[in-house]
Amino acid sequence: MKSLELIVERIILSSRWILVVFYLGLAAALALYGVSFVYKFYKVAISVFKLEEDDMILAMLGLIDAALVASLIVMVMISSYENFVSRFDEADDEVSFLGKLDSGSLKIKVASSIVAISSIHLLQVFLNANQYENGKIMWLTLMHLAFVVSALMLGYLEQIMSKAKGKDAKEIRQPE
Repeated sequence: MKSLELIVERIILSSRWILVVFYLGLAAALALYGVSFVYKFYKVAISVFKLEEDDMILAMLGLIDAALVASLIVMVMISSYENFVSRFDEADDEVSFLGKLDSGSLKIKVASSIVAISSIHLLQVFLNANQYENGKIMWLTLMHLAFVVSALMLGYLEQIMSKAKGKDAKEIRQPE
């Protein structure tokens, strides 16, 4: 019976390596997104003298948005691999946040990134408000507010959890 339990535990622990397929897929998606970014940049560059100021601002916001999405992909790939699959052996000097992002911190960073991306999209909508119906603008604003509230709640819950962890650690170190 004990050997069956050991086999099941080894299978479950080894199955975490299946996640690598997803992270490699994200790396491939990041490469494709990089090609898309270069194309967007090229379109902006060839029309830099033709664009009005508002259109140039919208183009720059699109590039900033792409950079935030790419950063989000990298952060999720690296942190998830580090947290769920295996530690990076020699990358601690190269990537300063390695080992500092647990799953709770990662969720907060992802939520913050989503809020930033949503903010940029909403700003683009506001700059082109004449192209949108008021109802759509209202729904986009409400969705953005939902992202903001969710990020704030995640931060608050993480703060509660870290205080609880600290309290538990003190109780373990100093038994009464």
